[in-house]
Amino acid sequence: MTSEERVRRAYGVRADEYIRLLGSVAALSPLDAARIHRWSLGVTGKILDAGSGPGHWTAYLDGAGSDIEGLDLTPEFVAHARSAYPHVSYREGSVLALPHADASLGGLLAWYSLIHLDPDELSAALTEFARALAPGGSLLIGFFDGAEEEFDHAVTTARFWSVETMAGALERAGFVVQDSETRQDPGSRPHASIAARRATPESPRASSL
Repeated sequence: MTSEERVRRAYGVRADEYIRLLGSVAALSPLDAARIHRWSLGVTGKILDAGSGPGHWTAYLDGAGSDIEGLDLTPEFVAHARSAYPHVSYREGSVLALPHADASLGGLLAWYSLIHLDPDELSAALTEFARALAPGGSLLIGFFDGAEEEFDHAVTTARFWSVETMAGALERAGFVVQDSETRQDPGSRPHASIAARRATPESPRASSL
């Protein structure tokens, strides 16, 4: 079984529970919503919510005026999103093989959608993101902050990434890091997010963490 098959099956089995507990913006930190909305204001062009899950962040940004669509590996999540948010576009697909032409996207949101990937798969996903984003296009990633190791996530095995390691992976994939945020919410694992832009010939190579 591939890692994608494992993730698809694991989330499919627990889709109803996940949707009930975490399938709305109201159930999540308002700091996440503020970060995602603030990032979206700097995006020009179409946004892909890669790993959109139950579809709530896609619908949130659609409501804020973004041109956005959702993409998720789990059929149960896509079916729920289409039913709950019929005015928004959702489809099944993999972060490792985006159904988008080269340089066709202005922005890409990957909010906790890369946490189940191993290091090689992470590199492949970020390279795929860089392919689909236009030069200067913007990426926002949310992930669990910590030393690089696996842990027993409630759904299926996941991985911590340090900000420094994730930033290095982004740079190797062709991104320039713009900023990062970290925090520790009570009762939750440490959180991090990084905003980056697809490099252009004029881009500086240094990160800004």
